[in-house]
This record gives sequence, structure tokens and C-alpha cells, in this order.
Amino acid sequence: MKTNHFFLLLILLHHFPAIPAVKYEAINDALETPGGARFSSEIGIPYTEEVMKDINHFIWDIFQQYNESDRKQVETVKVFVQQYDGAEAKTYGENVNVSALYLQGYEGNVRWEFTSLLHHELTHVFQWDGEGTAPVGLVEGMADYMILKSNYFPAGFAEAGTGERWDQGYDITARFLDYCEELRSGFVAEMNKKMRRSFSEDYFVELTGKPVAELWAEYKAKYVH
Repeated sequence: MKTNHFFLLLILLHHFPAIPAVKYEAINDALETPGGARFSSEIGIPYTEEVMKDINHFIWDIFQQYNESDRKQVETVKVFVQQYDGAEAKTYGENVNVSALYLQGYEGNVRWEFTSLLHHELTHVFQWDGEGTAPVGLVEGMADYMILKSNYFPAGFAEAGTGERWDQGYDITARFLDYCEELRSGFVAEMNKKMRRSFSEDYFVELTGKPVAELWAEYKAKYVH
């Protein structure tokens, strides 16, 4: 009986090869700078690579991507700490750059802030964006939605009901997406799934029965004080 089970396992492995796991790498290219030194002492490579994996699985869970076929094919995600001025962090494909200058000047728990940044940036690695056709504000809003749902949002994060447009982006759009999620559980996951190859505002109607302009107006009305 054991022999039969062994051969059955071999057959299954032949027809269903093991799914390669995503690899996570962190590189400190700013070792000789104050920000790079602070990264080494207060955050570190081991923590970064471990939390990258945790955040990746958190993103898959929020997007309800439990099957490999639903996910973006990513082999290796790399986080670089680099000496540059400008945005706190930037994502290019599967690479995330974090500013050592920003880490140097951050006042407070820099590991917490770094983890918050990674929730946003790693979402860009794994989310769908309609092959570049989705509004930038929606793409950025979904990334900040991960910050919101992970409870890694800072004190200055937008309050519910604030903002001028649904696609204003970042925390404004994140709060609106959270409202849509209240109307339909799984809304964000379904929206991301629909955005795999294209984008249309009709997706809001398909998911909630209402156009996005109506949803935004009702959202704003809900939080009028």
C-alpha cells in the first residue's frame, strides 16, 4: 500500500510541479551614510526580508488571491536602501527603492515607518493596474488601502469622508475603497481582479450596482458633520 502511495506521489509531482516561491532580497546600498547606518541598526536586512514575505502574503489575502493563477508572476522582490533625495520610496517593477535620506531624517519609530512604506510599495509589485490603463489615483489608493487595513497608517492619514474626488489617490481613495468594501465584502479584491488587463468605471456598477459618481456622492453625504 505504501508503495502505491509513493508512485501516486511521483505521478502528481510530474503533472503538477512545485510552484516556485517568491524570493525576497534586501540590499543596503547606503552603508556609509547616516540613513544607511540607521537602517542597519534599527531595521536591518533580516527583519526586512522577513516582513517582505509577511506583507506579500497579507496582500494576497486582501486581494483573495489564493490560487497561483490569480497572482502576478513575480520571481524575486528586491528592496534597496539608497542615497537619493525625493520620494520616501519608489517602485520599479519588482524593485523597491527606499530613501536613506528619508530614513535618516524620520523622527519616531523608523522601523514602524519603514514597514508602513513597504505595505504601500509592495502592493505596487503585486497588484493589477489594467495594464497601465487604471487611474493612477486608484492604483495609489489601493496601495494605501493596504496600509489602512494593516493598521500601519500614520496619524496624518485621511479621515473617512475627506477629499475632493474618488480618484484623488493615496489615503483619500483608500478611505473611499474601504467604504465600497463595506457595501460589498470583497469589493477591493474583485476590483483588483477585474483590473488584470483593463479598466473601466463600469466595474463599479458591476460590483455595487451604482456608478462611481453616485457612490462618491453617497460616501461624502455619509460623513457630513
